[in-house]
This record gives sequence, C-alpha cells and structure tokens, in this order.
Amino acid sequence: MDTFEAVRTVLAVRAYQNKPVPPEIIRRIVEAGHLTASSMNGQPWHFVVVENHETLRQLGALARTGGYTAQAAFAIVVAVEESPFGVSDGSRAIQSMILTAWSEGVGSNWVGFGGLPAVNTLLGIPAQLQVLAIVPFGYPAKALGQGKKNRKPLGEVAHRERFDKPFE
Repeated sequence: MDTFEAVRTVLAVRAYQNKPVPPEIIRRIVEAGHLTASSMNGQPWHFVVVENHETLRQLGALARTGGYTAQAAFAIVVAVEESPFGVSDGSRAIQSMILTAWSEGVGSNWVGFGGLPAVNTLLGIPAQLQVLAIVPFGYPAKALGQGKKNRKPLGEVAHRERFDKPFE
C-alpha cells in the first residue's frame, strides 16, 4: 500500500481478532517509530512493546478510553523525555507506527494523552519520562469501510495564500 493510500484509508480500530501479529511486522512497526524524523534529531521517545495479555488488560484499565487494549495482540506505550518538542516528535512517531501497521493490515488507535503516571509504574518507566500514549495493535475484528471518512470539504479547512481564500 502506498503512503497516500494508507493515509486515505486508515481508520481507528477498537476491536481486534484473537490472532497474533508476526514478530517481523511488530518489529517493522517499532522501526517506523524509531526512524521518524524529530526536531534537531533529538529522538525524545521511548517505545515499550507489550504482548503479555495480563499487562495489556492492566493497561486498558489504566486509560479511561482504552478498555479495548485488553483485546489487542500487542500495544506500544510511547513515553517522551522532557523537551519542547517531545509531544510533537512522539506524536509523529505514533502516526508513523499507525500508518505502517495499517499498510500491513494491522489496525490501531491512540489511547490516552499524557496524565498516565500509573503506566510508568506498571512498566517500570522512569518518572522523568511522560507516557504520551498507549497504542494497541491487532488485526481488525471486522471489515472496515476503507476510505469512507466523514470529513469537512477541503475548501473549509485548507486555504491558499490567505485564510479567506479556500484551497480548491
């Protein structure tokens, strides 16, 4: 799948098949995050790959909107160093991982947004790192309508040269 097709068709996946993701695909997803560009090449991220089902259940319980993490094949917890660009760079890495997974037929979704110190404790992540997100991954439980997104017209959100001139 080419990059634009992945961006065009990716959807949030919150229900997963009970099917493992092969180690080589997990590695590729993690490498996508690792290879993502970062401000001044600071790479302020750390990725904790979790495959243990009990730990996945605990992660799902720690994030208000992430109960479905318990059914994922694996999750990647993204923690960032204190940096003016940590959240931005970590977010870029998450998007790279989500798109890489999608291109391999693996669905995912972003769970949480900071404020998850209990995850630090659970996974032994040093207190000076902020858990930015939990990203569960797995094969979608049902077929999704690839590319069928409810978006505002492009001219409402994109502009040419000035804000009052729609990009068409």
